Amino acid sequence: MVQVRVHQPVNTDGSINLEAWLDHVVSVDSALDRAALKEACEFALEVEKKGNPAKHSWADGTSSFQAGLEIAEILADLKLDQDSLVAAVIYRSVREGKVTLAEVSQRFGPVVSKLIDGVLRMAAISASLSPRQSLVLGSQAQVENLRKMLVAMVDDVRVALIKLAERTCAIRAVKSADDEKRLRVAREVFDIYAPLAHRLGIGHIKWELEDLSFRYLEPDQYKQIAKLLHERRLDRERFISDVMNQLQNELLATGVKADISGRAKHIYSIWRKMQRKGLEFSQIYDVRAVRVLVPEIRDCYTALGIVHTLWRHIPKEFDDYIANPKENGYRSLHTAVIGPEGKVLEVQIRTHGMHEEAELGVCAHWRYKGTDVKPSSNHYEEKISWLRQVLEWHEELGDIGGLAEQLRVDIEPDRVYVFTPDGHAIDLPKGATPLDFAYRVHTEIGH
Repeated sequence: MVQVRVHQPVNTDGSINLEAWLDHVVSVDSALDRAALKEACEFALEVEKKGNPAKHSWADGTSSFQAGLEIAEILADLKLDQDSLVAAVIYRSVREGKVTLAEVSQRFGPVVSKLIDGVLRMAAISASLSPRQSLVLGSQAQVENLRKMLVAMVDDVRVALIKLAERTCAIRAVKSADDEKRLRVAREVFDIYAPLAHRLGIGHIKWELEDLSFRYLEPDQYKQIAKLLHERRLDRERFISDVMNQLQNELLATGVKADISGRAKHIYSIWRKMQRKGLEFSQIYDVRAVRVLVPEIRDCYTALGIVHTLWRHIPKEFDDYIANPKENGYRSLHTAVIGPEGKVLEVQIRTHGMHEEAELGVCAHWRYKGTDVKPSSNHYEEKISWLRQVLEWHEELGDIGGLAEQLRVDIEPDRVYVFTPDGHAIDLPKGATPLDFAYRVHTEIGH
């Protein structure tokens, strides 16, 4: 299921309780500077009061100030640094023309200003698309050019993460928009930002973006699966509770301390598996699933042995992503067994550290503290190189209509990407002139 909107504490008059919000965010990450965050929030609120009160960031009436807090809250959960959160709070105000980058740089420094500028550049890609263009239904070459363009612009992973959080907030709010905008945002999110979240290893954002975009792109399919999940919820919860108790007792008996929980169900992944394997909903085994978190890697394999002792495993459904991690760094053991009552059950087993990596992805490896990271440092350049490798989309990605085949994007920093008036992205070598662009569009235009 899709996630609910982030909570923002409110006062009795309906305004946001900023002090309570700051307390919450700082409690999520104690490394954050509460005073600096408060200054950014008060600045964004002051700017908003001077602007057009009738103008909103989102279709549901969310203001630019509220939108900034939502984006920042997502980034706080991802453990991003101070500058990223300050940039997030102010970003929508800059995008909507309520404040300039020069003003931001003067007040909050060049790092924050540069982050916002990078996010604005990513936003310009979507804004430059013609309303007739459809990212999901567009040509393969067009999609590849758009993705190349996104990657070429990201010299700082924080830019991609801020934009990812902003698009997450946007699609949460798009329910109130008109049909055309709702579909446009859903297609953009599905084709660009859900794969981006996947490549950055941020599982929970990827699942939310997939489910929300699927909800609008294929509403009938979405509602059907959601209804089936709801109808069988009580029976499924009872089954999972019994499994968790039995497994916990066996693990404790062998001295393994584990945290066991039921795993969230994601509608798009269920639908995709039904389509790919030609299965009915009742045949999808990971509708019933548990996750086991243990202290050490050796405990993962001990727990796996106990699971396979308790219940007969299905050999074709076992994957060892600890010995063979996924390309985005994901590590875990996955197995499926014939559980109690003859029902198939999926079990994921990983360490607490692996789970943090699965939830935070690139953020678990890349923590900025202050502004001491210089573009000239070798350490910084190594991280940029690593990021560009991560951002190569070369896994096979399915889409709503099954039209997107295998995508492999080679990162080419010495390329220039230009949009035609009708929204097509043209790939040119660095140093290309307007005449080169004209010839690429059509020889007659070049002449």
